Amino acid sequence: MEDIELKKLEEKANEIRKMTIDEIGFLGVGHIGGALSVVEVLTVLNYKYMDISLSTPKKKDRDKLVLSKGHAGPALYCILADIGFFPKEWLHTLNKGGTNLPSHCDMNRTPGIDMTTGSLGQGISSAIGLALANKIDKIEKKVYLIIGDGESNEGQIWEGAMAAAHFKLNNLIAFTDYNKMQIDGYVHETMNIEDLNSKWVAFGWFVQRINGHNFRELEMAIDRAKEEKCRPSMIILDTVKGKGAFFAEGRLDNHNMNFNYDTAKEACRILG
Repeated sequence: MEDIELKKLEEKANEIRKMTIDEIGFLGVGHIGGALSVVEVLTVLNYKYMDISLSTPKKKDRDKLVLSKGHAGPALYCILADIGFFPKEWLHTLNKGGTNLPSHCDMNRTPGIDMTTGSLGQGISSAIGLALANKIDKIEKKVYLIIGDGESNEGQIWEGAMAAAHFKLNNLIAFTDYNKMQIDGYVHETMNIEDLNSKWVAFGWFVQRINGHNFRELEMAIDRAKEEKCRPSMIILDTVKGKGAFFAEGRLDNHNMNFNYDTAKEACRILG
């Protein structure tokens, strides 16, 4: 990655982070923690890797993204608005009556969303279905999947892990947002999922673990995953829940928290 491209991605991620804080802050409550921890991976996928076409959003022959931790939808909404799938004014309708931007992703309501998600654990099954369909149709595109660490308590995640390896879905690249916290507390106390690397390796996946906020590491990991010939890929992202929001970063109560618009504006000012 050239320095100029790195700087552009970092600037874009900062912009998306501020938009997400403003969006949720305008409503006054929302899933700020898990939305901010995935800003970098969403940014690098949507602005560098995925072939996104505004004119043909339903085209079969394109990359797709399944945000299984659907409560992080507000961050993805900001990217879709920035790209031009819908007006940025929609962001201030988040989770209000009649909105096209519900708190969890809905492909029937929001332009640019590839899969409805939010019932944790189910996104991996949807992503596997999309990847299998591409294999059947001989479509040489990738399906990207983002799951949560708390979500990894769900048995369906591991059923999916076994199935994806069995079907040799090298066109499936998944990420675990490993911010170490979930709604009930710290992940290791609620339901310990370590050794996470070894678990995915045991299920037959190509596994990497990186700093999920570092664009150089994200690029290297995604490039390696794209070269994999016979296995699905899991990229474990070490992240910080609530990253960049002074009032939420690293706090256990940031899963779905209340904060007023003045606080949101101050957080955006601090980010520059």
